Amino acid sequence: MHSVVVITAKQLKEAALPPFNGFSPETFSFLSDLKENNKRSWFEANRDRYEAFWKKPALDFIEALRPGMAAMEPGLKAEAKLNGSLRRINRDVRFSADKSPYEPMLHLIFWPGDHPTRGAGFHFVLDADGVGCGAGRWGFDGPVLARYRDRLKVAAERDALLVALEQAAAVGCHLDEPHLKNIPKGFDPAPDWDYLLRYKGIVARTMEGRMMPGWIGTDKAVDEALNRARALMPLIGWLHAL
Repeated sequence: MHSVVVITAKQLKEAALPPFNGFSPETFSFLSDLKENNKRSWFEANRDRYEAFWKKPALDFIEALRPGMAAMEPGLKAEAKLNGSLRRINRDVRFSADKSPYEPMLHLIFWPGDHPTRGAGFHFVLDADGVGCGAGRWGFDGPVLARYRDRLKVAAERDALLVALEQAAAVGCHLDEPHLKNIPKGFDPAPDWDYLLRYKGIVARTMEGRMMPGWIGTDKAVDEALNRARALMPLIGWLHAL
């Protein structure tokens, strides 16, 4: 008797996906030109470049990353759509002195929670100078900040965060300067770790400029991005649990 192999629609779709072969030089040329000509008239005249070299390769990249992101622990969502994993190119200028209408970058987010920007996540960014990445959770609200500080009181929890930050540093991702000048009231000084109490959100990211690795234009881009996400998963998992 022959066994019957059942192939789901999802498996058929994934099997039909073409391999992602990297971002072309035209993507970076578009980002460079947008940086120099950040106005609506130029953008509309170059909308075909936006569609072909910004939007399409970004969505293809997200789709190629989706199985690997889902296999993380915790699993990360990869939604190949605008305002999903692909953040819009339009800037919100309502409360900014800079009225440039567009972000001259390609910003991707992969997240374990219910919303791409309201919890922990992995970020991957391309701009005219290269690529960067990071992980974290912005702006703890009051209850989350209280839970964060309570967890720092527990040695095992604190040590897990310190180890996660060391792993992030190993792939070039570091914390910004602390948000507070002093540690909060009610805590005793602890030179090895009390700087963590001065943060109101934790984000570790590549800092000085960008790198332009050869792999970004090849089929190795997917594996390289996934490797960086794996290195940052301890940090993402710790923050997701807040």
